[in-house]
Amino acid sequence: MIEYKADDVFNTVTCPGGCEIGPRPIDLHLKALRKMGATIHDVQRGLIYCEVDKLKGCDIQLDYPSVGATENIMLAAVFADGDTYIRNAAKEPEIIDLQNYLAGMGVDISGAGTSAIRIRGKDYKLKNIEHSVISDRIVAGTYMVASAITGGDMYLKNVIPEHIGSVIANLRDAGCRINVKKNSIHISGPARPKAIDIIRTLPYPGFPTDMQAQMVSLFTIARGTSIIVETVFENRYKHVDELIRMGADVKLEGRIAVIKGVKRLAGASVYARDLRGGAALVLAGLVAEGETLIGGTNYIDRGYENLEGKLAQVGALIRRIEG
Repeated sequence: MIEYKADDVFNTVTCPGGCEIGPRPIDLHLKALRKMGATIHDVQRGLIYCEVDKLKGCDIQLDYPSVGATENIMLAAVFADGDTYIRNAAKEPEIIDLQNYLAGMGVDISGAGTSAIRIRGKDYKLKNIEHSVISDRIVAGTYMVASAITGGDMYLKNVIPEHIGSVIANLRDAGCRINVKKNSIHISGPARPKAIDIIRTLPYPGFPTDMQAQMVSLFTIARGTSIIVETVFENRYKHVDELIRMGADVKLEGRIAVIKGVKRLAGASVYARDLRGGAALVLAGLVAEGETLIGGTNYIDRGYENLEGKLAQVGALIRRIEG
């Protein structure tokens, strides 16, 4: 192990954090930055030691369409010398939103939403702008599942339906009635959802991995047996043990979850171990008989603003217990 002294002139950046849902390597980020001319001296003890005089535009082929790596390269390329091309880029709506933001500030950038993005790097004098971030498609999908799992009737406003097309399609297959307008969705849940043969999580526009846990909760009370295959993160089923405590019948085989629907769940004391898994437990608690107590709400708060308050507004018997 190399020991670094306080007077070493390297830039030091901490490694990213996040929920523990499987390996989340930053190799694609570092590989791209190295190709652009950065020197990565070492990665140890949660720190990245790096330096560069000036990044250079280049052609970058991503081995996987990573959202974070695509965004990182887009930002790094703005002030690099020359054009940067990102091949096999992520296509998520958030990539398009980032492009729109950068373009509004004066950056010459194009291609977001496709597999090839071009950024013309130079010494820009960026403009001050006002930019409204797009609505959160995963939050919208979570509220849709709340309606589906309870047999409720809900209107969602200020959403972008095309961003959750795969979620809408699968909820319709599960028996929901969904009316889509330009910026709103009206969903009515069935008396009891229908099972779906198989869902595979995939990069956008496929079914989002961030909606997998919520759908597992939905299928725990469905008629029949559903299968979900998690292809993005290998350790994203931590919510399953907690759902089993509530009476769910779920079998795991590696990245495959086989969910046999039961007639009812029972309230229990459970613990959220990651963001979307926590949301899934809230959804299960909405339909479970009796009281459900959910710990680890700090995870849920990372991705939802006042989740309990908004669900209470539409009739859920839910409240936060402080302390």
